[in-house]
Amino acid sequence: MNMLEKIQIHLEYLSKSERKVAEAILASPSNAIHSSIATLASEAGVSEPTVNRFCRSLETRGFPDFKLHLAQSLANGTPYVNRNVDQDDSVEAYTGKIFESAMATLDQVRHALDMSAVNRAVDMLTQAKKIAFFGLGSSAAVAHDAMNKFFRFNVPVIYSDDIVVQRMSCMNCSDDDVVVLISHTGRTKSLVELARLARESDAMVLAITSEGSPLAREATLALLLDVPEDTDIYMPMVSRLAQLTLIDVLATGFTLRRGAKFRDNLKRVKEALKESRFDKALHLPGERD
Repeated sequence: MNMLEKIQIHLEYLSKSERKVAEAILASPSNAIHSSIATLASEAGVSEPTVNRFCRSLETRGFPDFKLHLAQSLANGTPYVNRNVDQDDSVEAYTGKIFESAMATLDQVRHALDMSAVNRAVDMLTQAKKIAFFGLGSSAAVAHDAMNKFFRFNVPVIYSDDIVVQRMSCMNCSDDDVVVLISHTGRTKSLVELARLARESDAMVLAITSEGSPLAREATLALLLDVPEDTDIYMPMVSRLAQLTLIDVLATGFTLRRGAKFRDNLKRVKEALKESRFDKALHLPGERD
């Protein structure tokens, strides 16, 4: 059942003020997904807490989560672009839709993320003698970003988007290594095979993927991202943002877990990089005041 059908069915069971919210949304669903909670409350003639109560009565976690479900109900989207974008959208319309979708999805992922699993993942990474980050397609860019972050730390880091190099690396792992495999669908056969090879070499496999996927089942530990994006049909957008944000979480956890002495080392790395940049107050060659 999509969100619009759900609103219609629950209409008679809502309070008088919540029904005003429902009617405002049903009158213009496309406007509702781009409205702030204050704007929708004003249009419905109710308070912002009433809008939140309405959203929770429909079994969503609040207004951002409600808008995400509503957006999914509204549009089949334009294939190979973005599920929320329509063919005739203006620049303002598709820009707003993409930003709204990204913010709502990240909020949904944050609430659904298993904190105990994140904590275990940070434990695995901080205890590793070597870390490998692998992904294919759009997830390869996320793996490369992870390598850039963890490369500053005092642990050997490997990255490659070459499947042959990935296979050789997994076959040469040891029980002190962690292999991080990134895949939104978790159905890429090559990555599932990499997980199997790494575990056969006694390495620990950390998967960043979707719940119930073959990759999640093959991994030692899976961090599950609840991202409603069908990348078989649409271009990966919010799924990639969610993966990048989770990498930031893991890198931050790694830094904090290693303690003050480790952060002092990071400070020295940062100081060493200053020579490669122009000072903020200086003008580039050829620039004028």
